[in-house]
Amino acid sequence: MPGRNFIAPSLIIIGLISICCSPDLKTAAFQTAAENGAAANESFRRCDSYVHGWLKLADPETGLIPRNTKDRFWNAQDSAADNYPFMVLTSSFTDRELFEGRMKEMLETETRLTSRINSLPDTWDFTKRDFQAEEPDLESIIFGSSEYIKDGLLPLTEWLGSSPWSERMISILDEMWEQAPVDTPYGRIVSDNVEVNGEMLQVLSRVYWKTGEAKYLEWAVRLGDYYLLDNHGKNHPTRDSESLRLRDHGCEIVSGLCELYATVNFANPAKKKEYQAPLHQMLDRILEVGRNEHGLFYDIINPLSGKVVRPGIADTWGYTLNGFYTVYLLDKTEAYRTATLKALAAVNDNYRNYDWEHGSSDGYADSIESALNLYNREPVESAARWIDSEIKVMWSKQQEDGVIEGWHGDGNFARTSIMYALWKSQGTSIQPWRQDVKLGAVEQDGELYVSVSAEKEWSGKLIFDEARHKTILKLPLDWPRINQFPEWFTVSDSDLYSVGPDSGRTLGSFTGKQLQEGIELILNAGEEKRLVIRKL
Repeated sequence: MPGRNFIAPSLIIIGLISICCSPDLKTAAFQTAAENGAAANESFRRCDSYVHGWLKLADPETGLIPRNTKDRFWNAQDSAADNYPFMVLTSSFTDRELFEGRMKEMLETETRLTSRINSLPDTWDFTKRDFQAEEPDLESIIFGSSEYIKDGLLPLTEWLGSSPWSERMISILDEMWEQAPVDTPYGRIVSDNVEVNGEMLQVLSRVYWKTGEAKYLEWAVRLGDYYLLDNHGKNHPTRDSESLRLRDHGCEIVSGLCELYATVNFANPAKKKEYQAPLHQMLDRILEVGRNEHGLFYDIINPLSGKVVRPGIADTWGYTLNGFYTVYLLDKTEAYRTATLKALAAVNDNYRNYDWEHGSSDGYADSIESALNLYNREPVESAARWIDSEIKVMWSKQQEDGVIEGWHGDGNFARTSIMYALWKSQGTSIQPWRQDVKLGAVEQDGELYVSVSAEKEWSGKLIFDEARHKTILKLPLDWPRINQFPEWFTVSDSDLYSVGPDSGRTLGSFTGKQLQEGIELILNAGEEKRLVIRKL
């Protein structure tokens, strides 16, 4: 489980008392926790079905999953970046045997078969049993590698911690920068593509803190200088460009520059001072000409003329607002927080059952994630109602065999469903998972109310979340990040917590570390147990 390198935690056995029939404890908080448990349970059941549906589509010889139900090849930017990682993440919750077995085997096979330029992956054709292209194309390989890292391996690392997947991520990242083919006045960079460079800014900013290795910050600063300080190269996103894409495959540069800004705020204040004016200039111009009346972003704008090039509304609106809110946290620029609040307040009244991405599940996934990540920081109540409504629309697109739409974007269905489930459980989870076991929680005034129930007899562990931005990534600040899994109720290693029913007595006190490793529960058939967790 998160950050524990797959070592089974020691079990803390406590004599829980069943209170399933106690009317005195049927408070509104516990009722909400039980309702949240039903929602989280549906999330995981759907994700588990998705995994098994896609496993049936795997290539019988390699075991790798195809790009979609028609193409017979594996590629880094789609199969590996968007689909496979969330099969891994799902199985880490719902099927540990599958997680430790076939999911790791798929990684080992992918690494062995597809690594073409040292560790950099290239497209593998199932029919040819060879690389799809006769000769390697470095630009294409770098693009796929960047997508694989940012969209897939980095989110896995943020939840799992150090693992074979984080090792694969670092290996690919180092090789990308070893190959870096683009010369600039600031040093070589991996690409002149804004999507790739935006992804690299996000990855390098986080990997720098996780590893403590200066080279990652050095590479990120090259990109920051290239976009914010180069007055001759015409690279500033709003000052120099006639086209700024604020939707997916372009918006990454905005939040990426903001993540670097957060990093140098702590690691290199002099560089932060250099970046401040051009970064704020970018953000202010986007607010000025890039939003509709509800505060959501247009797909593509011309920041020089102020005209809207493509008037559709970006489903990734929150990905861009992540950057604004990050800079608000650092510089206290109230307009950036106001922009976030405006968008969150608008979605419930104006974007119910909206036609994101022409009705695609992927559009709903990105938009729901947009709201969830920002709601974690600014709990606008109407936004919570919108998330609850729209997740059901996304779920309705899943087919009976578990597959959603039959392309690599199906993985984003699972990614967002897991984010939703962790909100409804406040970061708690159970092992072993079973379809009939429901776990939900709600936090009120610093206390966590937990409901756990099962249709059949069950025994296992109740596991609590940690402040992963500190313990795994070692970030100095939990700034909002694309594809992160927000933290809800977290416990700290050395702090003490009481666990028990809300009846004036406790069942025991435990360190945060013990709660992270898991406390043992036993449920009888049809039983619900309700617990309150308090920090002592």
